[in-house]
Amino acid sequence: MSTSPNPIEQSFELAAWRCADLTPLVCQRLFNEHPETWAMFRSQGSELVMGSMLALTIEAILDFAGERSGQFRMIACEVASHDGYGTPRELFIAFFTVIRDTLRDLLGDEWSPEMSCAWEQLLTDIEAFAGITA
Repeated sequence: MSTSPNPIEQSFELAAWRCADLTPLVCQRLFNEHPETWAMFRSQGSELVMGSMLALTIEAILDFAGERSGQFRMIACEVASHDGYGTPRELFIAFFTVIRDTLRDLLGDEWSPEMSCAWEQLLTDIEAFAGITA
């Protein structure tokens, strides 16, 4: 197996070898850590919505951490969209942290210090991009 030199991409590549679909793991963690999100996804077909949301978010993360060819702009669009839904920006950003934590737990010993540093920087950069000030 050949992995990307980009630690963010690497974390997703390694996770793909361990788990065909991250959606149930990410959903469970999101609902456990942020129970208020449960009501946002309780309608019929919510599994498809969550899966689609996660796939688009992963594409945006990979572009944001890589080439920045355009997919990353979805983050800014979704910040505005979620503002319209009344979702606090901190909760919007928490979804990215939930993804990181899910990957970290899934990878276990394969989670490297480089991945940890890259994800910390990515989360900081996404917060700044989304207009969250520390």
